[in-house]
Amino acid sequence: MLNRVVTVAALAVGGMMLSKKMKNRASGMDSSIVETIEINVPVRTAYNQWTQFEDFPQFMASVKEIRQLDDKHLHWKANVAGEDKEWDVEITEQIPDKRIAWQSTTGVPNGGVATFHKISDNVCRVTVQMDYQPEGALEQLGDAFGAVRMELRGNLQKFKEMLESRGKESGGWRGSIAQH
Repeated sequence: MLNRVVTVAALAVGGMMLSKKMKNRASGMDSSIVETIEINVPVRTAYNQWTQFEDFPQFMASVKEIRQLDDKHLHWKANVAGEDKEWDVEITEQIPDKRIAWQSTTGVPNGGVATFHKISDNVCRVTVQMDYQPEGALEQLGDAFGAVRMELRGNLQKFKEMLESRGKESGGWRGSIAQH
């Protein structure tokens, strides 16, 4: 009997949380997620690899292609909730071994920042914060159930595995972009 009461209570709380999240979506509120991972490589290695945007499809499940148009602009192609989408991104700040921030300029509304923290000479922490606007009922429902967070967590895990297995980056861009 106690198990049944606990189950009903858990379902009720989950339903209330989902209802609240869906109401927030209806009001146009953006979603935001933050995920962090520690990687057994120097911070410079992780940062350099992250600047290789065209390599993102190797560790990002839904990303089909990224074309770097110039130092500050990228064109993304991805599958979002079963639908192919494209958008342009501008790098709004870049500090070597510290951070890379971006904001979409067309298409899928999103922005965020990846930060790189030295833990020791051979260990770093990468934190990614993303702000985005789910479009349509399917994306909103997936977001309410944490699909974007789970995908980001999986992508960071693949990034970690890729870097640790290779032990080095495939390239790197060491330029800076002043915040604007």
